[in-house]
Amino acid sequence: MAPTGKAGRYRGSVKEFPNFNASQDAEALYNAMKGFGSDKEAILDLITSRNNKQRIEISQAYKSLYGKDLIADLKRELTGKFERLIVGLMRPLAYFDAKEIKDALQGIGTDEKCLIEILASRTNQQIHNLVEAYRDAYERELEADVLGDTSGHFKKMLVVLLQGTREEDDVVSEDLVEQDAKDLLEAGDLKWGTDEAQFIYILGNRSKQHLRLVFDEYLKISGKPIEDSIRGELSGDIEKLMLAVVKCIRSTPEYFAERLYKAMKGLGTKDNTLIRVMVSRSEIDMLDIREVFRTKYEKSLHSMIKDDTSGEYKKALLKLCGGDDDAAGEFFPEAAQVAYRMWELSAVAKVELRGTVCPAADFNADGDVKVLRKAMKGLGTDEGAIIDVVTRRSNAQRQEILRAYKSHFGRDLMADLKSELSGSLAKLILGLMMTPAQFDAKQLKKAMEGAGTDENILIEILATRNNREIQAINEAYRAAYHKSLEDALSSDTSGHFKRILVSLALGNRDEGGEDLTRAHEDAKVVAESLKLSDVSSGDSTSLETHFLSILCTRSYPHLRRVFQEFIKMTNHDVAHTIRKHMSGDVRDAFVAIVRSVKDKPAFFADKLYDSMKGIGTDERTLTRIMVSRSEIDLLNIRRVFKEMHEKSLHHMIEVRSGQELPCHIPTGRCPYH
Repeated sequence: MAPTGKAGRYRGSVKEFPNFNASQDAEALYNAMKGFGSDKEAILDLITSRNNKQRIEISQAYKSLYGKDLIADLKRELTGKFERLIVGLMRPLAYFDAKEIKDALQGIGTDEKCLIEILASRTNQQIHNLVEAYRDAYERELEADVLGDTSGHFKKMLVVLLQGTREEDDVVSEDLVEQDAKDLLEAGDLKWGTDEAQFIYILGNRSKQHLRLVFDEYLKISGKPIEDSIRGELSGDIEKLMLAVVKCIRSTPEYFAERLYKAMKGLGTKDNTLIRVMVSRSEIDMLDIREVFRTKYEKSLHSMIKDDTSGEYKKALLKLCGGDDDAAGEFFPEAAQVAYRMWELSAVAKVELRGTVCPAADFNADGDVKVLRKAMKGLGTDEGAIIDVVTRRSNAQRQEILRAYKSHFGRDLMADLKSELSGSLAKLILGLMMTPAQFDAKQLKKAMEGAGTDENILIEILATRNNREIQAINEAYRAAYHKSLEDALSSDTSGHFKRILVSLALGNRDEGGEDLTRAHEDAKVVAESLKLSDVSSGDSTSLETHFLSILCTRSYPHLRRVFQEFIKMTNHDVAHTIRKHMSGDVRDAFVAIVRSVKDKPAFFADKLYDSMKGIGTDERTLTRIMVSRSEIDLLNIRRVFKEMHEKSLHHMIEVRSGQELPCHIPTGRCPYH
């Protein structure tokens, strides 16, 4: 039976071919492979336009007509990624999964990501079919092979999933939901150590509907999503597996959209993942995956495949994708629901912000200044000693060190550091020695001085600081440069961009909660404003003024509700719509505000990644963010960075910045949090 969505609609991208004739197709494939060379275009066009059941019939007809194995002939005629894709399509799904798992287990090392993807996402029936297919194809038991190739809690959870016994009853007990949420909390955050068995039992056996309610209840009683607890309590392969299970419980299409995006972003393409997902989901939920993909990544799956692959391989993948969603310009209903839920999670979660630098225990300013003075006396400079002191003291302790240095030696520590250090290291150390407000004020000043203005720095700082931080920056700016920040911004920028920056620089954002009635009205204003063809043209209207006021002065909780109401009202995501209808600095400023409201650590994680990807490193951005966030939310940024980019922030800094200071700023958890 063909898989269908909630409303009974078929959600695959590959449909049954009308007027199908297995013998005619077998003959067409035989002719395409006959003689010198092969007609790859004919092969891919035929195979990608038949569903799996029809392809199996073609294989049987080919055997009957020519006494040959079609898969063997395809393997002989085709090569590389294209061959793997076409041959994968010719196998029944259970046998395709079995082959993927066999390949993941054999040889040196195990492809844990493949095991996780398949076993975390398949239904009970698909698991049962997989186990049978594995036994039939390899005359071995899948469970025994998994047991022999994995270990620890990761092995235990895989074995639980291999049973295919997840409850399927949609009737949910409220009492059991509350109990399971409480048990998970007690097994993790409230326990010294972690009771992995409790996580394995509940996440491996309860029904999807039940677990979704458990996750909601967990958020209520703990103040954070279950994913945050898993990241904090588990590590390694068991952490990745549990997170995959949670993602699939919440939304299997969203999980696969993320897998596809990560397979294609950055340098190189993870073709095994791309092939596996496109083959296995093409007759299940590819349309849903496409919808979520465009919602989350603001580009269509079709366009990303088109940009990232080539040749017949690309053509075959695009046929499996089934269409380009970029032309539509708005959410599908299911994708709008996903976007709405993402804002809901952002609104409800009480995220504890954590820095990585905290006050040093047994702090002694007098002792530290002696270490620093010794490090700078005589020939050469002991940079290691300077780094060790400065990066392991809180900002308040560094200010004490500055005063103690002056008292002890009658010298200005900042001036001495400036004369002894150079390059990026000097900028980092001097930045850490300033107060946060002084550092931000200096960054803003540098962004506006000289030829041209660095609008990105102005946006980054003013769109992400809270009222107290903004007010401190204003005081520091006036003290250092004898001019108000507002006057500096007014003289260096213009039009709507100037109005946005000046509004943010006042530090007058509301600090209350949400007002649902007002949020609905505000969402209407945002919707009406974004219908304008060019709101950054300089034409001032009351509508545009109101729109600017909403984004620059409403509280974060209220704006989260506004953006949810906007989705409900228009079927559009506000950030995507701003990008579409606005341009230049105005667009960038408003998008930064929206992203800061939704997930500030994710905003900074992206900025850090962009500063280090590709050729060369944007040391200025890297320094600015590492210094300014080290005592606020760098631990949160680090976690988001790893989740988004599948590599640690520490590793990327170490690789890209050599022995400069960023890799010496602590990026782990502050021991006193």
